[in-house]
Amino acid sequence: MSEPTRLDALPDGPFARLATLLKDVEPGKEPISLALGDPSGAVPDFVKEALAREAARFGNYPQIAGTQEWREAAATWVAARFGLPSDRISPDRHVLPLNGTRDGLFSVLFPFVPQQKAGRPPIVAMPNPFYQVYAAAALACGAEPLYVPALTGNGFLPDYAALPDDVLARVAAVYVCTPSNPEGAVATQDYWNKLFELAERHDFTVLADECYADIWFDAQPVSAMTARFAQSNGFSRLLSFHSLSKRSGLPGLRSGMVAGCANLIARFRAFRNVAGPQVPTPILAASAACWRDEAHVMAGRAAYAEKMAAAERILGKRMKRPGGGFFLWLEVGNGEEFASRAWRDQGVRLLPGAYMGREFSPGKTQSNPGFSYVRVALVNDLSTIMTALERVREIL
Repeated sequence: MSEPTRLDALPDGPFARLATLLKDVEPGKEPISLALGDPSGAVPDFVKEALAREAARFGNYPQIAGTQEWREAAATWVAARFGLPSDRISPDRHVLPLNGTRDGLFSVLFPFVPQQKAGRPPIVAMPNPFYQVYAAAALACGAEPLYVPALTGNGFLPDYAALPDDVLARVAAVYVCTPSNPEGAVATQDYWNKLFELAERHDFTVLADECYADIWFDAQPVSAMTARFAQSNGFSRLLSFHSLSKRSGLPGLRSGMVAGCANLIARFRAFRNVAGPQVPTPILAASAACWRDEAHVMAGRAAYAEKMAAAERILGKRMKRPGGGFFLWLEVGNGEEFASRAWRDQGVRLLPGAYMGREFSPGKTQSNPGFSYVRVALVNDLSTIMTALERVREIL
């Protein structure tokens, strides 16, 4: 028998659980999947051109810090997008390329989480429901993952300030996703201010997963970068993650960035120089073109707005419009049972909300904050989404 490892506590992946749930169930109608958030779309011509132009550079090792062209494009975007003085975002000090946001969200803990904090194993806190990579990162670096509820009562954003002081003393880092996956909740300036005040008081790093920051509906989300600069005239204790998978609808490009505190970026870059993967130079060229262009982002946002408006017409009061992102967080009573029924009766594949959460009380399934929900991804073409939602409406 093999010895247990620290990753034995890692939750099963939500899509593996969904496959198990539905494996023996025949779909009642022609299958449509709204389970996976795969924002596939047309690849802009300027991306194809950049890849072709730089294709020969697949023959060279890329640099961890990226090309000068990429750094300048990324820094310019950060300053413009988040209303920051351009001279306060250095291409060489405040941004770093990633092989997709997920790469950075996983590897970022290793150079920052100590072996102990307050005399005990450190804690990495995260929202519950949560993106599974947060838990994988915490466990892999020897920290204890702490799942903090994101519920209707706290606007679906974890209330880290409510944690006891003895717990906060052990916290080394917290993850915040805004607009959140799966609920689409958006942090306010006040939320960020209180969180950074807490980080100062208890000496931890804020990891802002803002990969959905360019997909919003009624109002542009307040970014962690904007909020921290307004609060402190700098970016201390902050690393903010952004993704071309969501912003540009190019998940196959596997390209993102992290921006924030220059000292934290320097430590992360040093770690990645030893252990982290480089982003290939042709990918960096295509990525730089994406960070420079807003037209394709505006078109994508308009398309999501059209899909969200269609969902509101079809589902009405059964849904609550999110602040951002491309998911619906539908309350259905028992998410797992509803997902089974949606597949069996209507051929629509949905993700049970409980598969993205953890139970507060072991063995009590209803203590999982996702128990009553299903996550619905609005990433297909409009016609397919409308057909699927009309089917879902029949069983709501």
